[in-house]
This record gives sequence, structure tokens and C-alpha cells, in this order.
Amino acid sequence: MASPEVLEAIQQLESSFSPDKPSAYNELLSHILSSSAPDKLTPNIIAYLESLLGNSLGIIASRPLLSSFVQQFRNVSNPDVKIEVGQRALELLHPKVVSYEEQDTGIKEILADAYEEQEDYTASAKILQTVTLDSSQRAVSDDDKARVWIRIVRCYLEEDDPTSATGWLNRVKNVLYGVTNKEVKLQFQLSQARILDSQRSFLDASTAYHNLSFETIVDEEERLQALSAAIICAVLAPAGPQRARTLAKLYKDDRAPQVEEFGILEKIFLDRLLSQQEVKAFAEKLRPHQLAKTSDGSTVLDKAVLEHNLLGTSRLYSNIGFDQLGELLGVDADRAEGYAAHMIEQGRLAGRIDQIDRLIFFEGEGSGEKNVGHTGSVLGKELRKWDANVQGLAEEVEKVTTMIQNQYPEFYAANMVH
Repeated sequence: MASPEVLEAIQQLESSFSPDKPSAYNELLSHILSSSAPDKLTPNIIAYLESLLGNSLGIIASRPLLSSFVQQFRNVSNPDVKIEVGQRALELLHPKVVSYEEQDTGIKEILADAYEEQEDYTASAKILQTVTLDSSQRAVSDDDKARVWIRIVRCYLEEDDPTSATGWLNRVKNVLYGVTNKEVKLQFQLSQARILDSQRSFLDASTAYHNLSFETIVDEEERLQALSAAIICAVLAPAGPQRARTLAKLYKDDRAPQVEEFGILEKIFLDRLLSQQEVKAFAEKLRPHQLAKTSDGSTVLDKAVLEHNLLGTSRLYSNIGFDQLGELLGVDADRAEGYAAHMIEQGRLAGRIDQIDRLIFFEGEGSGEKNVGHTGSVLGKELRKWDANVQGLAEEVEKVTTMIQNQYPEFYAANMVH
């Protein structure tokens, strides 16, 4: 319950007919905010609001007073007070919100701030969804609409709910052509990248983060954070030609050596095998969704590293047995064969599998296209490779023979078979 002093002051104001009544309300609010005991602050403010939105003042008089209240209420430091008072204020405004849309929006934004301060992002998103953005009473610009919707998107992303975030991001897309605020556009780009990241579309997310890292209106430190995020997503992407192109862009970025993830980027770009210690150190920097389990029980990182090491192995060997490949990759032979078959089928690894002899034959770079009707071309490539090897051997023998003839003509004449 409000303090007796405040209740008495409110009663006097309500019964007053003085032309200074509005200024007296403002003075009372300032007194409540500056002098109330901590345990009386909330009930005192609520009592003030109930009087302000009661019948003693008309809409014309109460509207500027409520605007002044919103401005001063924003400076209250205690989020619990903001939440309790804000909820009561919205209850009082609900029947007459058409007359106080601007003030209603201000209170909802303050309430959302308080929820976010307490890390209750879902509650913040839900209160922001009730903000009136299509109104006949006031003009709401595309910038203002996008600002509210982007904030809802970010709240859902904080709760790791990309599905809800995507729905609100699509609303922003519909008005983006009319948005002039650069910060809002930047937040849209960042939200889009985070959604792609959360949905494990890591190649697209990497590109989005990398583009964001070039925005000059962003601080240098934040640009480097975006570059780090781009590298992490590229590392987590499925191995193959598309990822190789993305890695090449990142590796050639002059800023890449400044970020912590450059070491693993360099090893992957140069097709070097990754050790378990390196993978473990990298995993410590990942967010929960980036460590989620896949259908076979491994994490996204485990799968990305295994596929990378499989590609790295294909650069070192022309062929390898299932058991030896499994040993190199740190998995059993059947799983190693399964990963190789899947990558070959998707065109991310060029090669063929001989299941009778339990061998995998590697053939250089994957095309990135699905491997359909590839058997004939594989055999043709193998024959051409064999012919080239035979030709190379014959040429080397011919060189040695010529050297013997020049150095030891008598020996050559006596032993040469005609």
C-alpha cells in the first residue's frame, strides 16, 4: 500500500480545481521518485498512476502528464519496480489505449528493457509484440516498425528459438526497402546471419558474417568478432568445394591473422590433418547449437573435422584400406567407409570404393555435384592415369639409357639388344 503522505497528496489533487493541477501532478511524481522508501516506491507510483488515469483529469490534461511519467519512469534503476509498475500501467491503459498509443508504446518498451535486464527474453519479445504499429492515431514509420520487430528477433535468438525469430525477420524484409536507419539495417544483417547459424546453414552464415565484418559503421572490435564468427561457421560447414572457396576468401582476408581462430583456419585451408587436441580447444569456443548432436550421435564439429580429415587423407594417398582410413580418422572402418561413400555420392570427394578388396581410391578434387553415372568416367580416368604412369616410366628409362650411351659407349654397344 502507498505511503499515507502520498495518498493524502493524491486525494488533495483529485479534489482540486486549481489551474496548476497538472504541474502539481508532475511535482508529486518527482517527489515520489526521489523520496520514496525502497519498499514504498512501487505502491506509491501505482497509486499515482491510478489517480492520473482516473476520472479527475481529462484525456487532454492527462496525456502530457503520462508522457512526462514515461520519460521519468525510464530512469528507475530497479527492474522489479519497472515490471510491477509497468504491468499495472498497461492494465489501466488497456480500456483507453486508443487515446494513449504513444505512451502505451513507451511503457511497453520500458517493460521490455526490464525483462531483458533479468534475461527473460521471451517475456520481452511477447510484450513487444503487443506494441501498436498499424495505427490511425499516429504515423508509424518503416524505421520504427523494423526497430521493434528486429528487437523481437534478437530476443528470440537469445532464447535459441530461430523458428520464432525467422517469422519476425520476414516482417522486417517486407518493409526493409523503406528503412533508412543504418543501424536497423545492420541489425537485420546480423540477425539474418545468426538465424542461418542457428539453423546450421553454416556456409550461408559464414558469408553473412563475413559481409558484416566489412561494415565501416561497426567498431573495429565488433568487425573482428564478425570475422571470427565467419571462420567458425566455415569450419563447421560440410567439407567440399563450396567450403573450400569460402575458406579461401577468409584465409586471404588481411585481418584473419588477428583473430584467435586463424590457426585452425590455416590448417584446414592447407589441407592439414587436425589433431584431437586442436579440435577440443576449438570446441570450447562454440555455442550450444554448434555442439548439438547429429543423427549419428556425433556433433556438428566432429562431423566437419572427420570430413576435413578425410579430404586431407585423399591428398596424401591414392588409395587406402577401410581399416587404415578408420584408424587415421579415429573411427571404426564401417563409419569411415560410410562417410567416404556419402561424400563421393554428393560430389564433395572424388573417388570410388572397392568393397570386395575394402579399398577407397581417391581421384583429386570433388566437383560439388552429385555423383550420378560416375563409374564409366572413373574407369576412364584410372586407365588414363595408368597410361600416363607407363609413359612416364618409359621416358625415364629412355633418359637413363641415353646417359649410359653417352658415358659408356663401349658398354652400351656390347650390351644393347637390337
